[in-house]
Amino acid sequence: MRVVTSLRQSLLHQRGHLLCWVPVCLGLGIGIYFALPVEPAVAVLVGIGLISLAFARLTIGQEADVAACFWLLALVLAGVSIAGARAHRVAGPVLDFRYYGAIEGRIIAIDRSASDAVRLTLEDVRLGRVAPENTPKRVRVSLHGDHVGTAPTPGKLIGTTGHLSPPSGPVEPGGFDFQRHAWFKQIGAVGYTRVPVLALTPQENNGGIYGFRIRLSAAIPARMAPDVAGFAAAVTTGDRSGISEAVTESLRGANLAHLLAISGLHMGLLAGFVFGAVRFCIALVPSVALRVNGKKIAACISFAAATVYLLLSGGAISTERAYIMTVVVLLAVLLDRRALTLRAVAMAAIVVLVLQPEALMGPGFQMSFAATAALVGVFGWLRDRKWQMGPKWLRPVSAVVVSSLVAGLATAPFAAMHFNHVAHYGLLANVLSVPVMGVLVVPAAVIAAVLAPLGLEAVPLWAMEQGLRWILTVATLVSGLDGARGTVPSGGAWVLPLIAIGGLWLLLWRGAARLAGIAVVGAGFWLWSAVNRPDVLISDTGGLVGVMTPQGRALSKAKGQGFVAENWLENDGSQHDQPGAASLWPGGESRMPFIELAGGGRLIHVQGKTGKALFDGCAPEDIVVFSTAIDGQLPCETLDVKDLEALGSVALRFDGAAPLRKTAREVAGRRLWNDAEMRGQ
Repeated sequence: MRVVTSLRQSLLHQRGHLLCWVPVCLGLGIGIYFALPVEPAVAVLVGIGLISLAFARLTIGQEADVAACFWLLALVLAGVSIAGARAHRVAGPVLDFRYYGAIEGRIIAIDRSASDAVRLTLEDVRLGRVAPENTPKRVRVSLHGDHVGTAPTPGKLIGTTGHLSPPSGPVEPGGFDFQRHAWFKQIGAVGYTRVPVLALTPQENNGGIYGFRIRLSAAIPARMAPDVAGFAAAVTTGDRSGISEAVTESLRGANLAHLLAISGLHMGLLAGFVFGAVRFCIALVPSVALRVNGKKIAACISFAAATVYLLLSGGAISTERAYIMTVVVLLAVLLDRRALTLRAVAMAAIVVLVLQPEALMGPGFQMSFAATAALVGVFGWLRDRKWQMGPKWLRPVSAVVVSSLVAGLATAPFAAMHFNHVAHYGLLANVLSVPVMGVLVVPAAVIAAVLAPLGLEAVPLWAMEQGLRWILTVATLVSGLDGARGTVPSGGAWVLPLIAIGGLWLLLWRGAARLAGIAVVGAGFWLWSAVNRPDVLISDTGGLVGVMTPQGRALSKAKGQGFVAENWLENDGSQHDQPGAASLWPGGESRMPFIELAGGGRLIHVQGKTGKALFDGCAPEDIVVFSTAIDGQLPCETLDVKDLEALGSVALRFDGAAPLRKTAREVAGRRLWNDAEMRGQ
């Protein structure tokens, strides 16, 4: 009874702070949905939703602690139901074969691929020999080679001839699931073309707000140097298609890549500058200042400015979260309430999770809310204890240092898990760059927007260019320092959930029990430190094999399947590139590459028809991977292209006499995005 009484008292102590737990419970339910091994039927999802409503109904008339438990169950079940409903709402055809032929569609987005090629997302798609009911709603096509066709612009109906294939599964079991990512973006096929893109008809529309974004981005290079123009377009319109891979890598190496994503920093700086500028202008006219509430007028105008910025930015998760936060803050100003609280962060998270529950699985949502929640929590704690960060003249600098440190620590586990690197000098780079973004770049951009109709934007754009050039210079210098960037291996499936739950418990729980969050976070890091990468990785086409050696992962070839190779090496925490990893394979790359396995026997990689013709057999203890189909039985274990098509990528471990095999399909399960039977296609 004493334990029950203590638990009830702890729950009662949370009264007034339970709103912050709503997105946590919703997120738990969403996470459960995505972790299910089999897609639940629509009837099951409806039943879960009804049970959620029943639990919510049971809260009426209950004591506060009992009602909190019912709400917890209701919200977790609601998260499962919301995620399932979203997955069915975005359902569409997925190409189930490799296609080569005519591709027609209307451009709705332009960006760059990992290989730095221009990439088009098309809708209203038409494919030769594919029935309309089987044609994907959207396809994504990378432009390779020298193109002399029409310049791609949003809204334009274009045609080309190219290769398309279904979105690929994880490059290794438990890896990033591109099939799921593409499903929620309604992309049913991806591919490339090496022939010119042609305009099929005159452009019928201007591409809407996205078209305006692209035209604005295209106008920036005429007013800025090319090396800065892409960065300027990214921070003003969210269009990153003009940023080279080299610039992106230098920003990542200095932990400044967050400046590319229009997030709370940009939205807060914009709204804050507009708010302060409007109040200053009103104060200049005493007769007006004495008759109106300048603070509330400034809040309304700041809201309008933030809304325009959201539309121009393309509405990424970080931008939506920042916009919702900004709206909550401005509403608090209008209602004369305290604005910057964890409740505001919770409201933003609730809105995003309800509208786009799949965002929970991406680094953008995780890093954005981790940084914001940590900053609000830490600065709220300092405010409540009336701690001063040094003398008055030093406080702005101290605030930048503390905010950069807190945000960096909060996002570091997520960045390391998703991107496998740590920027060791990120704090230095942020201290040198973030003030310039706030004091010079954002104000100059706002002034330029105001003066542009008068043709007077040249001076503020010049000032903006200098600020961005300074940031790029800092990124280049810091990322070029010895040891600036470290690598870490990917952790297991439970690492990030434990770190996130422990961090949230430490931040949100009231009472001494909050310190238990430290133990949970520690458990997550302990699991990460004990991670054991697979001994063998096999791609889902059989075109690449990687074997772990004392020097790192050895790859069976130096070229081809570059995306797969890059991801394997990053997940290993390796600093090798593909040619370097291929040099670790004994004897180098050959027509019949093989390697001696730690568990005994050889792993032989038979590549193409030539390799198949040269293959002279195997011993029972060998493992042979074929990139083509084989006929008949061999005395050894084999994996050919037909097996891999069903299994996906494969990981092998040699912990005993027989290798332990794990497949991508086994880990991902049978879901709407990876199984035609599940979606009734």
